[in-house]
Amino acid sequence: MISVVIPTGAGAKRLIPTLASLVPGAAAGLVREVLLVDSGDTPEVADIADAAGCEYLAGPEDAGARLRAGAAAARAPWLLFLEPAGLLQEGWAREVRSFTDQIERTGAAERRAATFRLALDGFGVSPRVKEAAAMMRHALTGRPRPEQGLLLHRRLYEALGGHVAGAHADRRLLRRVGRKRLVLLRSQILLPEEG
Repeated sequence: MISVVIPTGAGAKRLIPTLASLVPGAAAGLVREVLLVDSGDTPEVADIADAAGCEYLAGPEDAGARLRAGAAAARAPWLLFLEPAGLLQEGWAREVRSFTDQIERTGAAERRAATFRLALDGFGVSPRVKEAAAMMRHALTGRPRPEQGLLLHRRLYEALGGHVAGAHADRRLLRRVGRKRLVLLRSQILLPEEG
């Protein structure tokens, strides 16, 4: 089972569709809890958490510290870090369950993490070019965009030192995960084109 950690702040209106995309995982018994770690900038996040059955945590302004606080409060062995505007696409829960089951079966929880394929919301050429660029970047560097989410076992998270305070904490954690440990899942995460 997984704990989903979402650092929130400005832009609470995008949070509702993200939470809705998690429903298949909750219905399948995969998602144990969703933690909204808020900077306190938007008071409606607490109301959204209450209405959606999520846990609300008031956190510091620093995004890295909020992510770390969410991981510390999480109760499940697997952690899924998501952006508030990321929409997990159909089939994600089945694939995440398959990934976590295989990793646990093979004893690789400290050696493997996963991220979702990038899909950008929008029509025309521009979003498709940006998606292709993201795939190329991943192929060349092994590093996805942090907005693509990160799924990893708590033991690996702790072995890597977790999120550190400061700007771009999510990017720094992805760097420490490294190319050899990161699996690109077939499931997509839909993000706003400007994201």
